[in-house]
Amino acid sequence: MNKVDVLSRLSEEMTAALHCAPQVSGQEICSDPLQQMRSDYEKGRAFWNEGGPQMHKINELDVEFEGGHVRTRLYYPTQRLQSPALIYIHGGGFIVGSMNTHDRIMRILAEASGAVVIGIDYTLSPEAKYPQAIEECVAVSQFFLKHGHEHGIDCENMGYAGDSAGAYLSLASYLWQRDAGMDIGYIKCLLLYYGLYGLKDSCSRKLYGGEWDGLTKEDLEYYQEMYLNSDKEIDAAYYCLFNNNLSENIPPSFIASSEFDPLLDDSEALYKIFESHGIECEYKMYLGTLHAFLHYSKVMNASNQALSDGVNYFLQCLKYQK
Repeated sequence: MNKVDVLSRLSEEMTAALHCAPQVSGQEICSDPLQQMRSDYEKGRAFWNEGGPQMHKINELDVEFEGGHVRTRLYYPTQRLQSPALIYIHGGGFIVGSMNTHDRIMRILAEASGAVVIGIDYTLSPEAKYPQAIEECVAVSQFFLKHGHEHGIDCENMGYAGDSAGAYLSLASYLWQRDAGMDIGYIKCLLLYYGLYGLKDSCSRKLYGGEWDGLTKEDLEYYQEMYLNSDKEIDAAYYCLFNNNLSENIPPSFIASSEFDPLLDDSEALYKIFESHGIECEYKMYLGTLHAFLHYSKVMNASNQALSDGVNYFLQCLKYQK
């Protein structure tokens, strides 16, 4: 009730993307609904990841974390001996997704920028609760700051990029390092695509979100429940990032949103905070699109444009030529 008729307002290419998406739900493999959801997500994204740019090489590497390890994947688009790097953190509401589901996005970013893209396979929720995913991303970041040169990376010229929950984790991981007094000078910029940053209620949440994007009010509450240990953490400074200090010591940031996304207001609020405090930033809303539209680069110009816009911003921040 009172929701906008989103599907009638989408761009032609966004509508086309929805119509050509493969139907994978209902293929029963187990009795656990969460595991079924993860399997369906992986199968559905497999179609959209076909045909990505070819890389010079791809390596996988385990980074130690609290007696275990975090898997990473390094995409090398060129033979350059020392390249800048983008640390990419995938979305999926904290509960689904992997480096495989975001493979094409990372390949496009690598090819377009000439940088090494480092994907992080952080532990999903509810197996890992807040703030473990942040801590894992920080561990990976600090590892490549110290050892990146051994893997062809210019350790002093790196950035974060992420979509949805990955955009949140990108900003949260940066703030975590900043507030802990860690070295953060190596992070030259943030590329934040349609993230959630802490709004509990907003105009966009009232108007948008439905079965078409998996972002109903109930969906958003479920993702939050799976990620947090309890409701007491809803206002925690590294979950609700609007309760953290966003007024200083933030790197240049590219903030992207989609027009019919219930999380739209999170991006707009973040941009206005940064802008009001003189933090270098750029904001762009992609018209006619839904949340997660980056995945549809096979058929959507808007997806490719958004990735290109982020790459150009990253390269400008580094004053680097591909």
